[in-house]
Amino acid sequence: MNDGLIEQFAAIVGTRHALMQEDEQAPYLQEWRGRWTGKTPIVLRPGSTEEVAALVKLANETKTAIVPQGGNTGLVGGQIPDGSGEQIVLSLGRMNAIRAIDPDGMTMIVDAGAILQSVQEAAEEADRLFPLSLAARGSATIGGNLSTNAGGVGALAYGVARDLCLGLEVVLPNGDVLSDLNTLKKNNTGYDLRNLFIGAEGTLGIITAASLKLFPNPKSHTTAFVALESPVQALALLRIALEKAGTALTAFEIIPRFGLDITIKHHADIRDPLAEPHPWYVLLEISSLENSDHADALMNTIVQGATETATVIDGTIAANEAQRDALWALREGISESQRYEGGSLKHDISVPVAKLPAFMMQAEALVFGWEPDARICAFGHLGDGNLHYNVSQPASAEKTAFLENGKQLSARLHDLVMEFGGSISAEHGIGQMKTRDLEHYKSPVAMAVMRSIKQTLDPNGIMNPGKVLQN
Repeated sequence: MNDGLIEQFAAIVGTRHALMQEDEQAPYLQEWRGRWTGKTPIVLRPGSTEEVAALVKLANETKTAIVPQGGNTGLVGGQIPDGSGEQIVLSLGRMNAIRAIDPDGMTMIVDAGAILQSVQEAAEEADRLFPLSLAARGSATIGGNLSTNAGGVGALAYGVARDLCLGLEVVLPNGDVLSDLNTLKKNNTGYDLRNLFIGAEGTLGIITAASLKLFPNPKSHTTAFVALESPVQALALLRIALEKAGTALTAFEIIPRFGLDITIKHHADIRDPLAEPHPWYVLLEISSLENSDHADALMNTIVQGATETATVIDGTIAANEAQRDALWALREGISESQRYEGGSLKHDISVPVAKLPAFMMQAEALVFGWEPDARICAFGHLGDGNLHYNVSQPASAEKTAFLENGKQLSARLHDLVMEFGGSISAEHGIGQMKTRDLEHYKSPVAMAVMRSIKQTLDPNGIMNPGKVLQN
């Protein structure tokens, strides 16, 4: 890219917000686990929708590729440019305003660069709840959450990012602004354009703002951490919990002993809450709109019923917020802890809930047939069928060789997922990691429709090329 064009881009945002030095660019060019690293001539940090539109218009006219980026917390490389040094990174981090909150209408409008935790806190100040919740909530942005259709621990009760969005403001690939920030619960006026951009990972346009759904703020939470023998018992516990609590069951997370062991190992402040080790655990939470007595009563009924049927063999219920935070730390520390255990084959999959135990049994046989000393870390949102089926290298293995050889295993696991009627990407997206997988597993008709939409909206192919769809 010539210097003249770089100067034109920089002039739109101002030199202060056009990063061209390597040390300034570094945080934007590497995925947080170090799996993907890219190059760029310039990182642009616009401060308004108008600036984004001007940047995209110039990019389209000059056929310059743009890689939109939120908090750089993505796990499939969708936010990282390639190694050509020709793709511009457009960071939405400066566009972080909470534009409006309507407590009575249960809605809020926010900029795409607003940090998820800030959005949650703004909703809470209005005595409302924005229920999307991820381990990366302190750095993930709303635009990124919507672009990947993030799920998180609240999806069981409240749905995924797509379910929590009412409208969008989007800069299209030609620089036009699609302004559809409606806050209506019912709106039957033609095609649902919003859903074209949610989950599209910036390949069809750049989300600059969103109108979001809010919910009544629960008056109390009760959190339990229970031990079980197998995923079969976890499914039985889920049935009991749903029968007793219904929509008040707002989290149901399964954790293997290996996940607990490495989290305790790599976090000095985290302790095992139970006296004896067990093969599997479930972290479940009840959220009550009434009071703590109501939440406690529901949880006690669930745990008592599960204990009487031998579904649960041990457990503890948090007595205060500090204990609740400690229990959640056991779940949220797993992903980071895996980084310190060497190479890990990641599989963000979903399977129909009732089929998860059978899937996990067959998947385990596949893994140990491939590598008897592999360490399985299958954890996550059992309540909605989304499992992070990760396989860590044997302690004595060489990381690079393990990851390379593991491609064959990953393909076999994905085949098994499809046999069970599941999906190879439940909440992380496709990015650059799974473009070939998408091509392989998605129907030819569906792929043709996706390419047709891409070609119609982005004929010059400037929006996040190489992501979702193969070049």
